[in-house]
Amino acid sequence: MRANINVAIIGGGIVGLATGVEILKRFPWVSLAVIEKETAVAAHQTSHNSGVIHSGIYYKPGSLKARLCVEGAKSLMHFCDKHRVPYEICGKVILATSQSESARLEEIYLRGTGNGIEGLRIISPEQIRELEPYAKGIRGIHVPGTGIVDYGRVAEQYAKLILQGGGVIHLSHEVIALLPSGNTTVIETTGNPIEAQLVINCAGLQSDRVSHMTKAKLGLTIVPFRGEYYELIPERRHYVRGLIYPVPDPRFPFLGVHFTKRIDGGVEAGPNAVLALKREGYSKSSFKASDVLEYAAFPGFWIMAAKYWAISFGEYYRSFNKSAFTRSLQRLVPEVAKYDLVPGGSGVRAQALARDGKLIDDFHFAFTKGVVHVCNVPSPAATASLAIAKYIVDTVLQCDDLWSIHSQLAVKGGI
Repeated sequence: MRANINVAIIGGGIVGLATGVEILKRFPWVSLAVIEKETAVAAHQTSHNSGVIHSGIYYKPGSLKARLCVEGAKSLMHFCDKHRVPYEICGKVILATSQSESARLEEIYLRGTGNGIEGLRIISPEQIRELEPYAKGIRGIHVPGTGIVDYGRVAEQYAKLILQGGGVIHLSHEVIALLPSGNTTVIETTGNPIEAQLVINCAGLQSDRVSHMTKAKLGLTIVPFRGEYYELIPERRHYVRGLIYPVPDPRFPFLGVHFTKRIDGGVEAGPNAVLALKREGYSKSSFKASDVLEYAAFPGFWIMAAKYWAISFGEYYRSFNKSAFTRSLQRLVPEVAKYDLVPGGSGVRAQALARDGKLIDDFHFAFTKGVVHVCNVPSPAATASLAIAKYIVDTVLQCDDLWSIHSQLAVKGGI
């Protein structure tokens, strides 16, 4: 039996769920369903990240990442206050450990001030030690507004609000086809089919595959990067009060190994960033030939590989060599020893790669008839989830041809 609804969201991660919350908050009369292939929501990127409420300091002023991260962090903390989701504003220091990094630190500071982040200050080695007694750097930035939260709990609260608002969440429903049918789209799943006037593709690691079902030519593919963490043993957690980050390498779109206090009291160290050999592969042994062949057949992959091979080799070396991983951490906290670290979790980042070999840096969205494609929303997407949801809905409402119930909303006074 086919269900007929107004809006279907493919993907029950934090962005898809936040989008459902935003739609039902603005338009409570809309029928909405979230379609998730796993047995629970937030099964992948959402529940495998470090739990940081990012400030937005790293991102180019004027970019979607910058704007939506700063706006989203404020919205997220307000949401957590309202719904009693625990979080902590513990602050972060970004450390320069060499003269070349010190020069790049200034650029990061200017980006942060350009993004309107409050309370930023350049700090001396003495001030670094006041904030993080075990950290070492020749110069740093203090970001007092950075926080930590359990994004799994945030996503669960989003899901609860969707259900309370009359929405439906279909678990264990993998999407296998999207078929246009006049002004609607029929979503074939491993469960019952669903027909919707608007489809929002928030499938994360599978988002490009979902877009291919609509025959959309977006010129990108998702390349999975696995991040692996260690944890400090309980006797060494006092080494870290908040978050301690390095100055990121501008050649690579990742932040480098760092220390992150967790909301449960633990301290993570990492992650590295290695090319995953399976879309949802969370261990070193994870491998799926079809996943590898898919991104290897994409023209931009080999351009990217030629550009980043040396950096990638270093990431793989740290992945298999705990001593090398430890040495990277000792640049920030010299007292950390190999035996202070125990294996932690891992996550897989859905990173969009363009045909020209460039890793797409900003959030990226595309729009085809009846479908919104959320193509690239890696970190800080969890922080920015509510702002991303607002952006998606605002954009949809500006596209008369995108949503066939646009006129119905206008009649009801929704816009």
